[in-house]
Order: sequence, then C-alpha cells, then structure tokens
Amino acid sequence: MNNHQSVNQVLSRIKEVLIKNNVGIIIIPQNPSVDTVCAALSLSLAIEKMSKSVAVVCSNQNINDQNIIGLDKIKNNLSINGNSLVISFPYVEGAIDKVDVDYQIENNNFNLIVTPRTGYPKIDPNQVRFSYTGGSFDFIIVLDSPNLNSLGSLYQNNQNQFIGKEIINIDRHLTNNNYGTINLVNKTISSISEVIFKLIEFLEIPIDKDIATNLYYGLVSATNNFSSYSTSADSFEIASKLLRFGAIKKVFKTVKMAESPFTSSPTPPPPSFIPFQKKPIEPNKPIEGVEREPVLQEQKTPPQDWLKPKIFKGRGLI
Repeated sequence: MNNHQSVNQVLSRIKEVLIKNNVGIIIIPQNPSVDTVCAALSLSLAIEKMSKSVAVVCSNQNINDQNIIGLDKIKNNLSINGNSLVISFPYVEGAIDKVDVDYQIENNNFNLIVTPRTGYPKIDPNQVRFSYTGGSFDFIIVLDSPNLNSLGSLYQNNQNQFIGKEIINIDRHLTNNNYGTINLVNKTISSISEVIFKLIEFLEIPIDKDIATNLYYGLVSATNNFSSYSTSADSFEIASKLLRFGAIKKVFKTVKMAESPFTSSPTPPPPSFIPFQKKPIEPNKPIEGVEREPVLQEQKTPPQDWLKPKIFKGRGLI
C-alpha cells in the first residue's frame, strides 16, 4: 500500500467480504502478544454488530490477563456454527465418576447426567458453557502473522480448509509476504490494535466500551505505555479517541526490561540514587600555626661555608 487511495481500496474490499458473507473466523498466531489478542477480540465484537457469526481461534494461547475482555472466548479449533452441541465445564483429572449414556427425558427436557466422583465438588452451573462444532466458515481473517505457518497446527493440520476461502491478511510485520487474497499490511504502525481501530472506523461500526477498552489496552501494551520508539502521533490520537468512546484506562505491566531499538541487549535499570555525602569539616587552625608549619617542615641545617663570600669570574664560580 503506497498511498491513501490504495488503503481505502483495501478497506473497501474487506467491507465487501464482510457484507457478503455471514460466517468467519479470526486466527491469531501461536503465543500471541497482548496487542494481538486485544485486537482480535475487538474485531470479533465489531463484526458481530454486523449480525455476522465470527470466532477467534488460536492453537496455543498462553495469556492470562484479566484486563482483556472476552479472553475466555478464544477457541483452539476451526469449527464454528455447526450443528453439534458442545457442553463444556472445568475438569480435573479423575473428578468425573460417570456420564450416563442412558439420558433422561422429563417434561419435554433432555437431561444429560454427569456424576462427580466421591470427594470431588459438584459441577458449578455457572461454569457450564455451550457452543457448536462441525460447521464451516466463509472467510478467514489472519491477524499479526507474517505467514500462514505462524498459525501452527491450525494451518498445518487444516490446509484444505484454507483453499478457496477469502483470506484477509492484517499485519504489521516487515517480513509479511502478502499471502492473503486481501492484504492490509502496515509495516510502520506501532500496534495491530491501531490497524483494527482504523478498520472498524472505516466500517462505520459503533465502538462501545468493551471494544474501546481492549483496543486501548492493546495499544498501551504494544507501545510499552507509550514509551516505545515506534509510538507516533497517530498512537496518541487514537488513544484519545478510544478514551472518548469509554475505554477504561489501564497500564500495562511489563515483565521484561525494555529493549533498546538499536540493540538486542536489554537496557539496564537506572542506578539507584545515592545521596551526596559531605566530608567532615576539620576545625580551623590558628593563623600562627598555619604560617609556622611550612617553615618548620622545610628547615634544614645550613652548610658550613654558607657565610663565606663567593667570588665569580666570567661564567664560573672560583
């Protein structure tokens, strides 16, 4: 993308795909960053406002940050909107004694009975989740991935499901090879959340508090609380807009030391402050003692002939 016109053309093509199709998935790479997760969840919330069905998928998501809204909605498979009902709840090895295959039907209700093992707690109804599997999707949005292999097993084990699909490649990596049927790649922007904000803004989808909060947190994490060298004027402008949309201001807590943009070595922490310590003040000496001291130190016994007269002739001493 070399100019503003081409960017708008790409955004228009994305809009056409979203309007035309009803079911899609947003795939993020293995071990994604906080910025990537926030951007993906925000985009899914926005697309759902278009009355579309979309899921966020990741083969290996290891982020556990309570500041991210909807983190529990990330799936680890490509199935979406199928006909098979999946009932999920937290499970500890050995906690289930049996699941009765002889289901019960009472008052026109289908009852699937799950019995916990003795000594284990009952299943909490508030932790039971329902979803569907076995379905298909019309379009794929890949976020923050320089190539499809970055998706890990989701791509390597399901390559046939990528064939014939609209693949929207949204990224900021310098090494991105434009593998999508549509490529929205900005290699100079400071966060993927900023790209998604501009896309949602172009789609004219209302940005609510949840979308704004996730995008703001993604931007903050990618720029290390706006201290990164990649932070631009656009970063601050977008952050300002997100706050006006109701984003809850959150500070990203870094785990590692910040890296210098010019070296791979971590920047050392600033030295701790050591107060200036004055030397003890020596008491003033009497002026007589000060004047007398050098005389006493330099005094020597004079030579025996120092009183005799000296006779000079020419240049030498006789």
